[in-house]
Amino acid sequence: MELITPASAVLFMMSDQEDLISVDYEILGRVQGVFFRKYTQAEGKRLGLVGWVQNTEIGTVQGQLQGSRSKVQQMQEWLKTTGSPKSKISKAEFKNEKTIQSLDYTTFKVIRS
Repeated sequence: MELITPASAVLFMMSDQEDLISVDYEILGRVQGVFFRKYTQAEGKRLGLVGWVQNTEIGTVQGQLQGSRSKVQQMQEWLKTTGSPKSKISKAEFKNEKTIQSLDYTTFKVIRS
């Protein structure tokens, strides 16, 4: 039986950590005027993600997500299928996914134009 010392436990935990990733998104459909940004911010914070969300001039919602890979994937699924209660999501696009060393934001913001 191998004993795990405190030092080796820390190394084990560090190697088991997930990558931090960043991904840009754009959501198409009936997503403006239905509190989509507010619900997106709340869901992002609930999952422990940081980033931002904003309306676009063409009627979509766009933003950026940053956090652990599994939490970002959960948020991507939420953006594709759930959104705010009165939204109708027709398409969710994700691009520029990359591994990052540290988070660029400290919270999840709604950007108002």
